Amino acid sequence: MTEHILEKTISPRFAVGDGIQSDNAAWSFGGDTPKHFEDHVSKSVPYYAEGHEIVLATSDFFVKSDSVCYELGCSTGALTRRLARRHPESVRWVGIDIEPNMIAQAEKYVAETSPPTRNVHYLADDILSYPYEKSDFMVAYYTVQFVHPRVRQELFDRIYASLNWGGAFMLFEKVRAPDARFQDMASSLYVDYKLSKGYDAQEIIGKAKSLKGVLEPFSSAGNVDMLKRAGFSDIMTIFKHVCFEGFFCIK
Repeated sequence: MTEHILEKTISPRFAVGDGIQSDNAAWSFGGDTPKHFEDHVSKSVPYYAEGHEIVLATSDFFVKSDSVCYELGCSTGALTRRLARRHPESVRWVGIDIEPNMIAQAEKYVAETSPPTRNVHYLADDILSYPYEKSDFMVAYYTVQFVHPRVRQELFDRIYASLNWGGAFMLFEKVRAPDARFQDMASSLYVDYKLSKGYDAQEIIGKAKSLKGVLEPFSSAGNVDMLKRAGFSDIMTIFKHVCFEGFFCIK
């Protein structure tokens, strides 16, 4: 009888697209997700590749030959690798992700790169406690939305403190709309987008269920308020598409 009750109360895993499975309110970047991540995220986030291009082009204004630069929540390291290839080998690029499997996948991709990318290093560590060196350029590309709100301000404070004067922080985030009416429309447009990318209704619902309590986006104003509290005064929106936004901040 007990086994029968347990079978009924334990929810089965469900598909969220691109070969990834998850549980309710338990989305994870660990497990097998890294193997499918780049395909999944490139279809799930509008203009994902174009956002990379914006970061790459903007980095030219801040990265010096002796710079130390960071990508926070680098996942499989695609953006970090491209930044490292764009700039001299004397620049040190550090990609940090809390999931060891993501870092393992990032290192695998680096090993397969020809010619080899020598000036990028990946670390499985916590971006909230990592001892940053002074940096000229830091990026968080759809990362901070997964940091728990109670410690999010602490992260922004650490980023600001870690930047050299005149250094830049680029923050790309999913954002909430300013009121319920706009949020309803933005959510509907995003569902239409995912359908256009080939996800079926059950995968879209499954992904939404998996992200409950895991993905906590703030509004545009909420993100700017936190950046200002950290110390940034020079802030602009450098990218915007419905509920996805890129913020460009200079210390």
